[in-house]
Amino acid sequence: MNPRRWLHEHSLRLLAIRDTPVAIASGVAIGVFFGFSPLFGVKTLLAIFFAWLTRSNILAAVLASALHDIILPLMPVVYSFEYGVGYFLLSHPHHWPHLLTKPPWEGLFGRGWLNIFKIGKDLLLGSIVCAAPVAALVFIVTKSMVVRYHEKHSSPPEGQEQSK
Repeated sequence: MNPRRWLHEHSLRLLAIRDTPVAIASGVAIGVFFGFSPLFGVKTLLAIFFAWLTRSNILAAVLASALHDIILPLMPVVYSFEYGVGYFLLSHPHHWPHLLTKPPWEGLFGRGWLNIFKIGKDLLLGSIVCAAPVAALVFIVTKSMVVRYHEKHSSPPEGQEQSK
């Protein structure tokens, strides 16, 4: 899979959606936000639900939430950073987690929900803190791209000819 080609094809699909620039940009921001979350299996459903709830573009949210598939090899690094941020924010006094040779969540799946919940709190809080500014930046960039695309490719109103 060629990441550049995938991004180009999906960005053209986003730009061709017939909706307001704010709705498209909101859908993309929601999809990117949930793409950062560690909620495996429900990211797309949450993106669809929140896009519907906020009257954003659902297709844009689904396409953007699928963006995490292209950066899948980097997700362990992203999740490790998010865990560190969450650990820092929830520890008293604040401190970063110790350097680890393996993630603290490895091998815990058979040991009960309390251990997973403890690690999950750090990871979920870290993902929210890290995803929010990225989603805001994506909203601003996407909105400006969609506005520019719609200005370039808009058809003239009926009954009027374009001046050459």
